[in-house]
Amino acid sequence: MSKKVIITGTSRGIGFELVKLFTKRGHKVLALSRNEIPIKSLKIKNISAFPFDLGDPEAYKRVEDFVSQEWQNVDILINNAGKLLNKPFAKTKMDNFEEVYKTNVFGVAELTRLMLPFMQEGSHVVTISSMGGVQGSLKFPGLAAYSSSKAAVITLTELLAEEYKESGISFNVLALGAVQTEMLEEAFPGYKAPTTALEMAGYICDFAINGNKFYNGKLLQVSNSTP
Repeated sequence: MSKKVIITGTSRGIGFELVKLFTKRGHKVLALSRNEIPIKSLKIKNISAFPFDLGDPEAYKRVEDFVSQEWQNVDILINNAGKLLNKPFAKTKMDNFEEVYKTNVFGVAELTRLMLPFMQEGSHVVTISSMGGVQGSLKFPGLAAYSSSKAAVITLTELLAEEYKESGISFNVLALGAVQTEMLEEAFPGYKAPTTALEMAGYICDFAINGNKFYNGKLLQVSNSTP
């Protein structure tokens, strides 16, 4: 059965590959990214795309209006967008933390909050975190803002699963290890990851469709390497 899927962070990397995988399987996708051109250039009829910045309060109204007028319901929300900052902690000021948290935490919370009224039993919210946000995992200098924000959405997911457990809506979070994306190159220049963006997108796509049958409020560590 065709599902209605919202994915953030779709201009490159895992998000871009996710859009292609879902549409190839016959699902409808709303692709949200600050740069919508890469998705629009695919010219696939099942994709709707417009510019969306998680840090812009006005952008959320546009998503609400689209879902209300065009879809009426949402089956899957994948909070994939992320902002990375690699900077020594001594130089990471409050506004740096604010910028990272605005995308990685506040944006995830707000988009999820606004989409929940359109969800029903069987809907699935999947948030993409990082192994750097998992308590007890190996940590790397310079990622204080990024990794702590990724830890925040793990706890947020657990709280939402508890608060909405009677609704039949599932909330899960995937902590990804190293994936060969532009973001990884920014964080660890020259590092070669064992997993491609397409391979990881395939895992996330399958999990988003079927994972809620087995998990709710769970953190799954999806990593075969360090970082």
